[in-house]
Amino acid sequence: MPPSQPVREVWFLTGSQHLYGEETLRQVAGQSRRIAGQLSAEAQIPLRVVWKPVLSDATAIRRLCLDANADDTCAGLIAWMHTFSPAKMWVTGLDALRKPLLHLHTQAHRELPWSTLDMDFMNLNQAAHGDREFGYAQTRLGVARKTVAGHVSDPAVVRRIAAWTRAAAGRADLDGLRLARFGDTMRDVAVTEGDKVEAERRFGVSVNTYGVNDLVAAVRAVPEEAVGALVEEYRDTYRLAPALAPDGARHEALREAARIEAGLRAFLDEGGFGAFTTTFEDLGGLRQLPGISVQRLMAEGYGFGAEGDWKTSVLLRALKTMAGDLPGGTTFMEDYTYHLVPGEELILGAHMLEVCPSVAATTPSCEIHPLGIGGREDPVRLVFDAAAGPAVVIGMNDLGDRFRLVANEIDVVPPSEPLPALPVARAVWRPRPDLRTSTESWLMAGGPHHTVLTSALGIEELDDLAEILRTELVVVDADTTPRALRRELRWNQAYHRLAQGL
Repeated sequence: MPPSQPVREVWFLTGSQHLYGEETLRQVAGQSRRIAGQLSAEAQIPLRVVWKPVLSDATAIRRLCLDANADDTCAGLIAWMHTFSPAKMWVTGLDALRKPLLHLHTQAHRELPWSTLDMDFMNLNQAAHGDREFGYAQTRLGVARKTVAGHVSDPAVVRRIAAWTRAAAGRADLDGLRLARFGDTMRDVAVTEGDKVEAERRFGVSVNTYGVNDLVAAVRAVPEEAVGALVEEYRDTYRLAPALAPDGARHEALREAARIEAGLRAFLDEGGFGAFTTTFEDLGGLRQLPGISVQRLMAEGYGFGAEGDWKTSVLLRALKTMAGDLPGGTTFMEDYTYHLVPGEELILGAHMLEVCPSVAATTPSCEIHPLGIGGREDPVRLVFDAAAGPAVVIGMNDLGDRFRLVANEIDVVPPSEPLPALPVARAVWRPRPDLRTSTESWLMAGGPHHTVLTSALGIEELDDLAEILRTELVVVDADTTPRALRRELRWNQAYHRLAQGL
C-alpha cells in the first residue's frame, strides 16, 4: 500500500466579537458547534470536521491560522461569520494562512421566526452581512478560497463542501509526496518534461530519478515464497489465461511478473514513495516491461506515469486520494486512436500495458502477449474494457512560466464491436461536446497526450483542486466552443503572468 498519511481533518472556524456580550457568544458557540457536528456526520464529507472555539480577536485568529499551517493533520479550514466579525481582525491571520480555505455563508436557522422576530434574534444572526465583511477581507488580501452559500441541511450545499474537502485532502497528500522515476523520460518527447523544482515549490512533491538496476536488485531479492503467494493471488482475483496456468507453457512469465511486482512494491515501501514512473527505453536488467504490477499498484492508490511522465503520476496520485471510497475508478490513460464515422465519433484510449483495473467493467483477464517495443520478454498484463458512464479526462502540462491543467468531460461507452485482437486494457469514450470541438480545444490548450481518466470525480472537485493549488484549469465541456476557448486561453495567459508579479 502507498505510505500511510495522517488522519486528515478540517477545522471549523466561527467569527464573532464581544460587542453583544458573553451570552451572545455562548449562543454563537453552541450553534456553530452543532453545524460543525452536522457536517462531520455527513457521509459525503470524507474528512472529520473539527469545531474550534469562537474567534473574536485578531491575536487568537492569527494564532489559529499559524497552528493550522503547522499541523499536518489539518487539510484546510471552513470559516463562517455567525455574527458581525470586523474584518480587520482577520487580516494578519488570513495573510499568514497557507492551508486551503472554504468560506461557508450560512446561518443556524433555515426559516425566519416571523411572529417572534426581535432585535435580539437579529443581533445574534448577522451572517447575511457579517460574511460580506469577511468576503471583502479575503478579496482585499487575494486569498484563494471556495465560497459556498446556503443552509447545511441542503444536499447541494453538502455536496459542494464535500467536493472541496476531497480537493483539500488531495492537496495535503501532495505535500511531501515522494515520487521515484526509474529511468528518464522517453527520448525526444516534449510534453512529459517539466520543472521539478517548481513542482516541489507549488505542489510539495519531491521528484527524483533512480537507476533501473536499483529496482532490478530489489526484484532479484524477492523470495520464492513471495512470488508463489502473488501468483496464487492472481489466480484467485482474475481470469487467468490457460498459457499462464501452473501447467501452462508461459507460467514462468507469470512468476516473473509477480517477482517484478513484489520487488517494485518493496522498493517503493522502503523509500516511502507514493508515486513512480517507468520507461520502456530504459529497462536495465528487467526481463519484462512492468505491466500487471503497475496496474495493481495503481489500483491500490499509487500514482503512475509511463515513459517518465512524472506530472501525470503526480496528478493520478492526487486524484486517487481525492476519490477515496467513491464509486468509479481513476487511471492513467492515453488518447490512442479515433473512430471518425460522422455522427458516431469516438476516442479509443489505452496504453501499452498500464491502465488501472479500478475502471474495469468486468473481472479483468490476466494474459500474456508480444510487445513490439522495449526489447524484452513478452509482458503479462490485465485486459478489460472500461465501465460505461460519465467521466473526466485531465492532463497537466508545463508551459514554462506555469503549470496548466486541461480537463474534458466525457461519456465512456462500450466498444462498438468486440476487440479480440487488442490485447490491452482500454476505454472508449465520446468527448463533450463532440470530438471535433474537444480535440481542437485540447490541442489549442496544449493538453498532454498522457492523462488521468476518472469516473469517480467531476469538474467541481478538479476546479477546487486547481484553485487550492493556484494552478490554471481549462475545462472542455458541453458548452465549449473553440472561439470562446481561444479567448479564454489568451485572458488566462495575461492573468497568470500578472498574478506572478515581477
